[in-house]
Amino acid sequence: MVRQGKGRLGQDSVPPAYQSLTTITRMAHLSFTPNLARLTPCPDADLPAATIAQLFERYFSEWPGVRSYVLDDQGAVRKHIRVLVDGLNLRDRRQLSDALAAQSKVFVFQALSGG
Repeated sequence: MVRQGKGRLGQDSVPPAYQSLTTITRMAHLSFTPNLARLTPCPDADLPAATIAQLFERYFSEWPGVRSYVLDDQGAVRKHIRVLVDGLNLRDRRQLSDALAAQSKVFVFQALSGG
């Protein structure tokens, strides 16, 4: 999708001569498991971001209480937290450099462990 101003246009709607002038906005949808919501408010959000690091930075600026549940003191994803990007496990758990597509869906949940 191409975003121009407040309206949305399909890629085919924009003449080729003007496609380089349009701005593609990456709006990722971030959601959390309900059991995390019992501990701290963490509403779903649609935020512009090109990487997971940008997405988390923007989200945590609005909801700072969620940061410590998701990231450790070094800024890496905690050991028992899983992050799915469009259904796939996050690859870079330390730098959070995984790229986001224009409309990626990111889901954060607590992983189960034990025997």
